[in-house]
Amino acid sequence: MQTLRLSGRGLSPEALEIAAHGLCKVEISDEALARMAKARVLVDRAVAEGTPVYGVTTGLGARATEVLDAGTLANFSRQTLEGRAQDMGASLPPETVRATLIVRLNTMLLGHSGARPEVAEFLAQVINAGLTPEVGSLGSIGAGDLVINAAMGRVLLGDGEMRGNGGVRPSRDALNDFGLTPLDPAPRDGLALANHSGYSAALAAITLAKATRVYSATQAAAALSLEAFRANLGPFEERVLAVKPLPGQDKAAAHLRELLKGSSLWQSGAARRLQDPLSFRNIPQIHGGLETALAHLRQVVEIELNGSSDNPITLAEDEEILSCGGYHTTELALAVEGVSRAWQHVAMGQVARIARMMEPELTGLPLFLTKPDSGSNGFAPLLKVVEALAAEITQAAQPVPVWPSINARGVEDALSAGSATLNALSRGVEMAAKLSAIELVIAAQGVDLRETSQELGGPMRDWHARVRHHVAPLDADRPMGREIDTLSEALHAFACAEAK
Repeated sequence: MQTLRLSGRGLSPEALEIAAHGLCKVEISDEALARMAKARVLVDRAVAEGTPVYGVTTGLGARATEVLDAGTLANFSRQTLEGRAQDMGASLPPETVRATLIVRLNTMLLGHSGARPEVAEFLAQVINAGLTPEVGSLGSIGAGDLVINAAMGRVLLGDGEMRGNGGVRPSRDALNDFGLTPLDPAPRDGLALANHSGYSAALAAITLAKATRVYSATQAAAALSLEAFRANLGPFEERVLAVKPLPGQDKAAAHLRELLKGSSLWQSGAARRLQDPLSFRNIPQIHGGLETALAHLRQVVEIELNGSSDNPITLAEDEEILSCGGYHTTELALAVEGVSRAWQHVAMGQVARIARMMEPELTGLPLFLTKPDSGSNGFAPLLKVVEALAAEITQAAQPVPVWPSINARGVEDALSAGSATLNALSRGVEMAAKLSAIELVIAAQGVDLRETSQELGGPMRDWHARVRHHVAPLDADRPMGREIDTLSEALHAFACAEAK
């Protein structure tokens, strides 16, 4: 099994996804543990001297002005987690929980949390044992993922339940199976496990990795539609696009040219029309918007994976502990919504292309892509599913409202609703995979009816074969939903092969 070495820097969404699926162990760099130990000195000094430090020697939220006495301080970290573990709803997937633990471990290694090095080492042991806390999916408002993180942290203390090879069991028993003693948190440790944006960062990274796969399939679906339509590829040429060199457009077009390498459509006179409908002609511009949005989201996510979202932060070099707001996820929420909105544009282009493929006067193919003289309505009934998916994607693209938070008697009065934006994008990506699967199936049918599969270049021959592996040509009316679902799942599912 491979090892993911964590130091607080350089963690990518792809590496996190591999580790979240249990395909590698995690290892902590000695340098990172030394950073944590150096920062911890400041926390211990503040406790010993009774210096007011938020969440260390004072209460939390509305009680931040109250200095804790020695008796309260001794149990305050445990109390912090127990009192805030108010998660509800269906359990989070194990890979999401595992990803959150890995993100918290990685960002803790920067040394700014002030947690003890022993906490980081314990997290690594739990992760490597394949144990994941059972945590509900409701509770984050994006001003730190306090409730969900606290629920995870509470399980590390031996309360609640853990999931492992033996299923879901009491946490203490699951830890004991691996010779682990539940964590006994010292001052600051509890808040370090609760108050950060690790859950949002982890969910964003996993969603981004899945979205990247689905977008790649969406590009392939568009390319196969170009083949089936016998489209004019002039608008995709590099010299044409260079007159307005938008980076997203150029990247999308370059990928499409790679997919269409070796196609007969590049030959002079191969196109059937001078001007194709915009949903074909403007694929680089429409998909370019999504390219740009995904690139921006990646930039924000990578900062979240490798930056401190603690409050307060410990600055060892300056020997100071300062309050901050790094746990707030406004930029992440907006970047996520940007992807959802951009994907709606892409999806509407797909809906238009699918509709155009049904029209003989535009394609020169049979109505609804049926076999001649079959009496069938072909793919016409599937258009209802296409519009149902378009509605779902459009709904997922709507901005999530924000409002002044009612928490902590006016002290914690702002939120980002980042978790809701991430859930919406995740749902939208799943629907987009289904829509791309439908476009692939319809485009493959067009290629087959036109009998031009031998004129495809190598990349699109591979995609045509991939479609036909899951979905046979439509020769007579039959239910196709389950077949298309299977293709859709293959488009967005994490594959173990990606880890090799």
